[in-house]
Amino acid sequence: MSRTTQIFCASTLYGAATLAAAIDSGCFEEAGRRVLLVFNNAATPETAPAVDEMPGFGQLRDHFDDVVSFNEAIHPFHPGAWAPRADDLPLFERYLRLLWGLGEDRVELVLESLQVNPALSLAQIFTGAPVDVYADGLMSYGPTRNKIDPLVGTRVRRLLHLDLVPGLAPLLLTEFGVPAQVVPTPAFLKVMGCLAGASELPGPPDGSALLLGQYLSTLGILSPAQEEELHVRMLRGAVARGHRTVVFKPHPTAPVSHSRALEAEAERLGAGLTVVDTPVLAEVLFEKAPPALVVGCFSTALFTASAFYGLPVARIGTEPLLDRLTPYQNSNRVPVTLVDALLPDLETEGGDVLAQERLTGLVETVGFTMQPQIVSALRPAAERFLSQHFGPRTQRYFKRRRLTALGLPGGIPQRLSFLPRNAAARRMVRRARALRKAVKR
Repeated sequence: MSRTTQIFCASTLYGAATLAAAIDSGCFEEAGRRVLLVFNNAATPETAPAVDEMPGFGQLRDHFDDVVSFNEAIHPFHPGAWAPRADDLPLFERYLRLLWGLGEDRVELVLESLQVNPALSLAQIFTGAPVDVYADGLMSYGPTRNKIDPLVGTRVRRLLHLDLVPGLAPLLLTEFGVPAQVVPTPAFLKVMGCLAGASELPGPPDGSALLLGQYLSTLGILSPAQEEELHVRMLRGAVARGHRTVVFKPHPTAPVSHSRALEAEAERLGAGLTVVDTPVLAEVLFEKAPPALVVGCFSTALFTASAFYGLPVARIGTEPLLDRLTPYQNSNRVPVTLVDALLPDLETEGGDVLAQERLTGLVETVGFTMQPQIVSALRPAAERFLSQHFGPRTQRYFKRRRLTALGLPGGIPQRLSFLPRNAAARRMVRRARALRKAVKR
């Protein structure tokens, strides 16, 4: 009888910690061998540490029998850009079995981001291998971003995810009827406690605010100058709330650089600023010394801080970001929506937080408008939500053009649907916009 080898794939330390918590919780049956397959998806992998090179990884190493690198296996290609040709799949399966010592083992795959490479390529290479998918962030609450080949999608047995938004079920892979399973929060917190215990970083000062940087300019969502200004606004907002010491934590995979603008602004405001240059998870800082306030744009760590650690959190910059995300199907749309809807605004002392009972309807409606062909069964729920709740608080999550194209409530009425295609109407709109800009100047 052949041995079973489970291949766990991770591109982030957060994801590896999630896998460790799932293993500790008994989410996976015993196997003859457990292999951690590391993906380094940084834009320039040679300049960014891989998962197994991150501080604290040693605390997770014992969960796996071996650690191997997908980047090394396909060198010199980038794992996010490379995909095997269909005719070459058997060849690559034999190559990887030989390289990783799999022999004739029965392989089980545990993947993240199944809809894109490198996870999709691995699922195609090991044709017929059962697949579990795990989510290491908020994107699992949104729909699958691309149509997945049924030969891959129908092999998925379940979606493992952290309970970041209690009461909300993920939409990811629901088109294949994939059931969702929560990774127990206590197990995840235990793993994070081990990572924090191994960290030599000093805890932030008592009463400090923690600012969470992201990599929005790297993703092309904001320009470097706009992202820099967003961080400065975080600092100003935290100081306005009375925090005289501030810690700025860049995203672990963001370029190792930060502007002098943040330090200059802290000096001008008379606030103490500490920049965490070591690539470390925000949860490690939560464990070391819980901050008095956690500020971010749409980082997953805002929800781990709030839901898992009970820390005060505040968002900033989400509303204009909802308008800037392109295309509308951008997979960051649901994470931004969740943060904007559920967390208080930093600059308006709370803002208008959406009632919890409307959350499922909102997410299902946003998900349907993003991917109407993939989650077509959600149309009745979307029509019901928009007919009842489309208004000043919820219209920011939708574009009227999108609603009109889908024939949903909130779009342009049918009798006026000719206007977007009318040349004279478009000229009038352009003139009105130019006049408005001129008046603002």
